[in-house]
Amino acid sequence: MAGEQYKSIQMTKLLNGPSNSITDIDGFLVGNAHNDKLKSGVTVLTRSTSFRASVSILGGAPGTKETDLLSPDKIVDNIDGIVLAGGSAFGLDASSGVMDCLKNQNRGFDTGSIKVPIVPSAILFDLKNGGFKDWKINPYRDLGQNAFLNVSETVEIGSVGAGCGATTSVVKGGLGTNSIFYGDRIKVGAIVAVNSVGSPFFPGTNLLYSDFYGDKRYHIERPPMNALINPTKLLTGEATTLGIVCTNLNFNKNDLYRIATSAHTGIARAIEPSHTPFDGDIIFSATSGAEPIVSKDQDLMLVCQLSALCVTQAVGSAIKAASKKKGDQLSCWADLILDQ
Repeated sequence: MAGEQYKSIQMTKLLNGPSNSITDIDGFLVGNAHNDKLKSGVTVLTRSTSFRASVSILGGAPGTKETDLLSPDKIVDNIDGIVLAGGSAFGLDASSGVMDCLKNQNRGFDTGSIKVPIVPSAILFDLKNGGFKDWKINPYRDLGQNAFLNVSETVEIGSVGAGCGATTSVVKGGLGTNSIFYGDRIKVGAIVAVNSVGSPFFPGTNLLYSDFYGDKRYHIERPPMNALINPTKLLTGEATTLGIVCTNLNFNKNDLYRIATSAHTGIARAIEPSHTPFDGDIIFSATSGAEPIVSKDQDLMLVCQLSALCVTQAVGSAIKAASKKKGDQLSCWADLILDQ
């Protein structure tokens, strides 16, 4: 019986969702805001109603807010949004701007006298990327508010939002997304902000690791292998890949934690090295709860696998979509291809 189930899994085609983005998952919305002079920004994920979520932190230098509430033993089951931001610890203030917007919509955890929006957030370090950092007032609260006001089903990628000033060790990073539909029941999507210590390239080439985890169904074009780069170069202090994976299956927080942890495999496939002492690698997981679970073990196993694949492909899309901007310290992937 188990063999028959495995055979049926292997025969089911994996297809991208209609927009190949995380918003293909029922009701999730994404908003971005950034400042090119600052070379930093904010990305927000939310829904019109609260949703269940968890988080897995595997990097050695994370920066977070409200993530403890996502532990399975904590009383809060649903949240109102997730924030990914640049700015290191300054970027944690972005969630305050998002909370202001949610409070104005009368959303949040009902305490009886007031509703408190629950907005877990994570930050990446982009303070040494050549952008203007000598501000007098922290700009991230306003960026968070603007990102929330920009939420829609259309997801911008590349040098936008939390990926605006993102870098890897050898090339510009950015914001990327991907979605996979398994049959007519299971949906998984991911969004990532790639700002890693490691490299997304095979040594001595401009071939992305992530390209080996896709095929023609993902419309991936493999770049030539003759553009030499240095994959061991490190930009001290500029690190962290942040991500969110979403599904439509109605998993509990324990299951979502396992999904978030498994999704880190997607980072490890796409960036070498990853989860280092200098990265703050974090992945949130969330569910719309729209689809009931049919077979707990099989459904969980599938979503864990698909989440990792989504993250890998999202990393690749972030690198490929990055664009050249004034004051950049690194080239973008498109420049490497055009310069050959």
